[in-house]
Amino acid sequence: MNNPERGSLPPSFETAKDGKGTLTLKPGGRLDAYTTSDVWDKAEDALSREKPRNVVVDASGIEYMDASGMALLIELRLMQEKSGGGFEITGLRGDIEKLFDLFDPESFAGAEETAPKKRTGIVEKIGRAAWDLLGEIKVHIVFTGQVTVGLIRALLNPLGIRWGEVFTTCEKFGANSFFIIALVNFLVGLVIAFQSAMPMQQYGAQIFVADLIVIAYFKELGPLMTAFVVNGRSGSAFAAELGTMKVNEELDALDTMGLDAVNFLVVPKVIAALLMLPLLTVFGNLFGLLGGLVVMLSLGFTVETYMNQITASGTYVMLLAGLFKTLFFAVIIAGVGCLSGMRASRGPSAVGDAATEAVVIGIVLMIVTDGIFGVVYYVLGI
Repeated sequence: MNNPERGSLPPSFETAKDGKGTLTLKPGGRLDAYTTSDVWDKAEDALSREKPRNVVVDASGIEYMDASGMALLIELRLMQEKSGGGFEITGLRGDIEKLFDLFDPESFAGAEETAPKKRTGIVEKIGRAAWDLLGEIKVHIVFTGQVTVGLIRALLNPLGIRWGEVFTTCEKFGANSFFIIALVNFLVGLVIAFQSAMPMQQYGAQIFVADLIVIAYFKELGPLMTAFVVNGRSGSAFAAELGTMKVNEELDALDTMGLDAVNFLVVPKVIAALLMLPLLTVFGNLFGLLGGLVVMLSLGFTVETYMNQITASGTYVMLLAGLFKTLFFAVIIAGVGCLSGMRASRGPSAVGDAATEAVVIGIVLMIVTDGIFGVVYYVLGI
């Protein structure tokens, strides 16, 4: 369809009312930015004057319609629904109907001008925020339960897992993240070692920089830094992927075909995250220790001395304690990313908002989880 020119003639407009209170509106011709205003005034005047019980828009005579015409039909529907009447559109041409279906009338319902609301107090604001937070927690708990059930079913029936999707996600989640994880952990290890070596030099204890690096990386820095990088890279990608599917109504298509979106889309991603994040953390620990080695060599220590120190200080218990946390981080990254994508709204910014939400919520939940593990490990003496 080509855009009409400014000189387009006004469209036709007819009304008819039967004895049962049904008002029929029949616009015709082209409804565009230059001609819709004439029909808009006539249609609103007809509704205000007749106050019909039902309104039927016979759109069979419409040859062309842009967003202005769509807005007219939505406005007529909102006016009729506000008065408690019925509304129906018939005869809309196929290509125009496809365009009209992209507009959600409910999203325009709140755009009407309203009287200024009474200013809310601080107590009410806190209460609303707390209520919204409880709602978010409930959504995440329900989703976590659905994912857990899906994982249990996958373990009981491994042949039912979409292994092709799992391996593809493993490549994107793990192999493609290796370089950035190695670089970030190497630089962080180097900076931590350098910053701690300066004050320790005052006490002649620079050798213990190796102890600090291995303990910090095995228990905290390795798992956290790796999880943060993967969350920013893959968690946002999961949210963007499922958000795009939501906007394109592909998730609705899965429901129509009787497929559970959680089992079909989320579970393979969670399995891939559980397989890859501990392995990436091991490499992150390695490159963090290499960063510390560079600093120790610059301070005059030998490779053998550094290796002896980290071997004496680091234990398998520390390493496994850090790797155990990454299992929970993996579920958070994949789960929050997928949930944010599945909850994306419709609109041009929906996918970007979903990706941002996934990264922010994922980081917060991982820090909270890490704090809980810190307390538990302290009590257990790990």
